[in-house]
Amino acid sequence: MTYRLGFLIPVLPEKKSAYRELAVATAPFFMEYGAQRIVECWGENVPRGELTDMFRGVNAEGEENVVFAWIDWASEAACNQAHDAMSRDERMQVPTEMPFDGRRMVFAGFETLGESGPGGRSGYVQGYVAPVPKDNREAFAGMCATMREVAIDCGALRAADCWGETIADGKVTDFKRAVKALAGEAVAFGFVEWSSKAAFEQGSQKMRDHSRMPALGASMPLDGKRLIHGGFEILMDTNQEARR
Repeated sequence: MTYRLGFLIPVLPEKKSAYRELAVATAPFFMEYGAQRIVECWGENVPRGELTDMFRGVNAEGEENVVFAWIDWASEAACNQAHDAMSRDERMQVPTEMPFDGRRMVFAGFETLGESGPGGRSGYVQGYVAPVPKDNREAFAGMCATMREVAIDCGALRAADCWGETIADGKVTDFKRAVKALAGEAVAFGFVEWSSKAAFEQGSQKMRDHSRMPALGASMPLDGKRLIHGGFEILMDTNQEARR
């Protein structure tokens, strides 16, 4: 099952092009060491929340936007081996000037609970991060499986849900703080890929009317009040770069 590194990154709008250039330039290095896919998404509709949101998750400053990103690996072992090898590669040099504040970048590794859909040329992503009691893993996985099926039925290209129980504490930011995770909670990271924003909007309406959608107010295996989410445009996708 795919192992996924997930990221939230604060980036100023005027640094958007520079960020994409950096992502495109560094992607081949990661792919050489076994990364299967790298996707970088630019915040297009990231809502502010009462308790939590993606902006607060990265301690966003001023006009900073949020990048939602992930890297797919064949397994956790493959990811760890690659990072050990990359750290010894003389080409692994941190640029003297970065288009974002790396101290506030949020990242962690996640095992995949499940993924669905044929895939395709994605143009828009709905991403989320959520706190889930570890004891509710099975119930959460079941709910996610249903939601993925509904999304695919309504036009989504691909959907994935991931699970992180051993999220490291960051000095400034981390995924646990981003969702105000409590003792005994894991962090879920997931996304739904659509061909375009229009397809997402049409599909979302169909999902709301779908017979398999949970009823409004139904009991959930997670605290939705602390879930953070947003809509994102594809900024860079290694599956698509060769066709640009």
